[in-house]
Amino acid sequence: MIFLYLFITFFQIGLFGFGGGYGMLSLIQGEVVHHWHWMTTSEFTDIVAVSQMTPGPIGINSATYCGYTAVHNAGMSEGMAVLGSCVATFALVLPSLILMIVIAKLFIKYMKHPKVQAVFAGLRPAVVGLLAAATLLLCTKENFSTPGDNPWQFWISVFLFLATFIGTKVFKVNPIKMIVMCGFAGLLLLY
Repeated sequence: MIFLYLFITFFQIGLFGFGGGYGMLSLIQGEVVHHWHWMTTSEFTDIVAVSQMTPGPIGINSATYCGYTAVHNAGMSEGMAVLGSCVATFALVLPSLILMIVIAKLFIKYMKHPKVQAVFAGLRPAVVGLLAAATLLLCTKENFSTPGDNPWQFWISVFLFLATFIGTKVFKVNPIKMIVMCGFAGLLLLY
């Protein structure tokens, strides 16, 4: 039964996940962590980190990993977990495939129409909102700790967050390099 729920969940995310993979992260987290409880917030954060470091779109990588983890956490075999990752990935991609075929035909024909331009003007702020929601949903106790629980981890986490933001935004450091450097910093400072 979990395979059906995985398919429906990731199909819906694929259908309504405007803004690409980063925009989907808040939707994925809401479903797999809060709604279905297939994994913890900490596991989801690990998924985001691994998905950013592996080749390919983050939304698809996250779906693949979430499908695997959900089935594995349900107590099924590794082979079934691989099937779970395939189901989640296929379900996430299917709406885009269908919609892009339809939209490509229509968009080419009507792309200069004022109503079409108005729709896209309305979608742009929604995409930014989804990206901001994904960021805020990851700013949790599991990712940063708290000043009361573990002040050292909290302040190091805040420093790494700010350093990464400034490094990528101001100094245009490659995000992959920032991830690797923060991973090493975490190993040295938090281990």
